[in-house]
Amino acid sequence: MKFRLKTSAKTKEVLKEIQARSNLRPNILSRIAINLSLVQDDPVKDQEYDNNGLEFPRNVLLGEYDQLYKALISQRLGRHIKEEEYFPNYVKLHLERGTRLLKNEYNYAGNFETFVKNLINNKIG
Repeated sequence: MKFRLKTSAKTKEVLKEIQARSNLRPNILSRIAINLSLVQDDPVKDQEYDNNGLEFPRNVLLGEYDQLYKALISQRLGRHIKEEEYFPNYVKLHLERGTRLLKNEYNYAGNFETFVKNLINNKIG
């Protein structure tokens, strides 16, 4: 069982950029990104990403919501997933896709306040 996830270099770049603009830690931004990915209509594509980015311990990335994320990902797939599939595999796929969505939404909002308002008002995703 793995307890660490490494992002791609591109995801690291995006998370650091938004962190500098919002003062939110990368693990919090990552959770938002995973959520953005989970609400997409199309399933994540099983693809390879580099491991040259940030390293997250599982408990820091998912915290007390670990099993909730597993349930959401499993529900999204329409099947039970094994622990080995869930972390880091599916979590990374959703994080990678979600980070790109996060960047687009943050840039569209133009500032942190509007971004948060859009999240609260369900205008994102």
